[in-house]
Amino acid sequence: MSARIYLQSDWAHNLRKAEGEAWISCKIPGKPTIYGTLKCESVGPDGIPDITSSEEFSVLEVTKKSLHISCPAENVSSRFLSPYTGFSRVHQKSVTCLDVSCGGGLGVSTSTDGSMKIWQTNNGETRRVLEGHIYDVNCCMFFPSGMVVLSGGMDAQVKIWSVEDASCPVTFRGHKAGILDLAVVDRGRNVVSCSRDGTARLWDCGKSACLAVVADCGVAVNGISIGVADNAIDLGKPETTPSDREVGTEGKLLLLAREDKKLEAVSLQSRQSVFTFDGADAFNCCTFLSSVNVLGGSQDGKIYQLDVRNTKVPVQTVSKSGAPVLSLAPFREGFIASQGDGTCFILQQDLDHIVELTDPDCDPVYKVALSDKLAYTCCRDGIIRKYQLADL
Repeated sequence: MSARIYLQSDWAHNLRKAEGEAWISCKIPGKPTIYGTLKCESVGPDGIPDITSSEEFSVLEVTKKSLHISCPAENVSSRFLSPYTGFSRVHQKSVTCLDVSCGGGLGVSTSTDGSMKIWQTNNGETRRVLEGHIYDVNCCMFFPSGMVVLSGGMDAQVKIWSVEDASCPVTFRGHKAGILDLAVVDRGRNVVSCSRDGTARLWDCGKSACLAVVADCGVAVNGISIGVADNAIDLGKPETTPSDREVGTEGKLLLLAREDKKLEAVSLQSRQSVFTFDGADAFNCCTFLSSVNVLGGSQDGKIYQLDVRNTKVPVQTVSKSGAPVLSLAPFREGFIASQGDGTCFILQQDLDHIVELTDPDCDPVYKVALSDKLAYTCCRDGIIRKYQLADL
């Protein structure tokens, strides 16, 4: 990715009032940055502002919540999307992780204020407070049912919670250091966790037991993702017959984002390494786009797309800034990514422009969760933001 357009973080507020202005720039590697301004000439009866730009840029489309801008000299354009709404009272401090239930009605999130809460996505009202971890909770997610939550904390414990009454019937112990990420296998009879202790473990939810150490990397595993492997991939055979408590691991790959600059895939059932890709910096997160395409996001701002059938050379490498890539998620025919400089963007194959989810002012966006036509982000500034993606 070459040229990139930047827009003032509070553009939506400034450009909704007559005579309001916002700055815009286009940064091109190896060339001087192009600077310009946007101005609201008036606001129509429908609430849509009439926005003009300085001559370096062109305004392509304006709606109540979005602004499509191009820089003709560099043949680049971006659509900037402001939040539909924001929830600032769910937590008192930075929101470090979040997820949304399958039905879209509930959210779960963790914070540096030490809390983990379940809340309503329509208004941000707290429904349950999940208490039981010692120290901070690093990660949380819903099971496919939407009625159970999985969490992992700095106390090296993985816990399962009831959404209905906030009880914690299951706690997994076995990791030697803080939990960094989680994944659910199929419907949730088994789950996987990864830790600063360098391991990824497979757990049996029914028996509260560790079934296997799937990977032992010797360095922190920052992120994991489970996907169905393409038939062309040799997953190997298990050395011993899997336990009958192991459900849904056959044909699955476990992707590992490692601190030692490696993105690795391991056969979830055979525990054998399928490939290891060397990046230029630590990998923070990873995800599957399909059975053959995966993504890894690194500390130096690079997003690598790999074809698992041949990982020697990336399919593409995306780099919008040097800020750490903190989360990745598949979205339609592309993906959504968030970074440590407040950047959160959508890249789609069928779009000739990037979609930027705006509002955070240089504060890291730690996680993005998708539900139907909505995106939710959590940020260091303590605000959970909700974006409407229906019109993209």
